[in-house]
Amino acid sequence: MSSADQPPTERSSDSVEPGLSTSLAERYSNAMGRFVHGVELAAATVFAGLFAIGVVDLILQIFGAVQSGSITDPLVVIGFIDTGLLLLIIVEVYQTVLAYVEENDTRRIVQLVIYTGVIAMVRKVIIFRTSEYPTLEDAVFAAGSYAIIIFALVGLLFAERVYGNGSTLLSD
Repeated sequence: MSSADQPPTERSSDSVEPGLSTSLAERYSNAMGRFVHGVELAAATVFAGLFAIGVVDLILQIFGAVQSGSITDPLVVIGFIDTGLLLLIIVEVYQTVLAYVEENDTRRIVQLVIYTGVIAMVRKVIIFRTSEYPTLEDAVFAAGSYAIIIFALVGLLFAERVYGNGSTLLSD
């Protein structure tokens, strides 16, 4: 049998190189995917820990305010609300990280990001004090910026509900 009559071997340089590079690329991609997944889990753990620490801190702040009698001070209560909303933001960021870890659809992740933004802006509005700005013009500029961001987030929520596929997080 001549070499022309023999079937091609798998050892030709054309067939080995693509197979090896694909295999190497797949192995590298899988390794990086596992690494990113591990980092996502670590981030979720950090946010869960921050939330737990924040809840304990809020409880200690409330007990301290009750003992000192400052619990009736509106600024102290606003401080508690600020801390509570910050904790909700941490929970929303945790949920977003979990959505990435669980490889949820992009729509769910976008919803979580929008909800986080809404909570963050509500927090900013609640703790807004004109006295924290050097001039009244700076305070008005900041308030206007907050309003624009809030309207944009509400618009995104509205668009998501109207043009989305019909299911919402609240119905899930």
